[in-house]
Amino acid sequence: MSIEASLTTIYPNEFKPMCVGREKRKIGEALGLNNFGVNLVTLKPGAASSQRHWHSHSDEFCFILQGEVALITNAGEQILVPGMAAGFPANNGDGHHLVNKSDADVVYLEVGDRPLRDDADYPDIDMLLRNGKLVHRDGTPY
Repeated sequence: MSIEASLTTIYPNEFKPMCVGREKRKIGEALGLNNFGVNLVTLKPGAASSQRHWHSHSDEFCFILQGEVALITNAGEQILVPGMAAGFPANNGDGHHLVNKSDADVVYLEVGDRPLRDDADYPDIDMLLRNGKLVHRDGTPY
């Protein structure tokens, strides 16, 4: 089965540029999986996986397949290379994302569970995910 790459993000326009160059193949969705998501992600040079964030109820992990990528968390920056993995337990408050600072593509597998309720906090910007909707920190919708 061939799976088309998604180039979109749910972010408001002001927060989208960071993710330009991210290609996400939603393998779990294509296979009809309901309890967890599996994505094959390619980050072109300069692209980020997302805005830095953490989830209230969803565990996530990534496994690097190709290239060198910067993992940025509350603790700072760490370089991940093929064969390395990183895990992000739910509700730990450690905002994370991957940024391709190299001149070659990065490819990684991304897996996360799909709880019935999950919120997200984006610590570097004025954005929260609450009840499936993006809002400002004061609760007003985007």
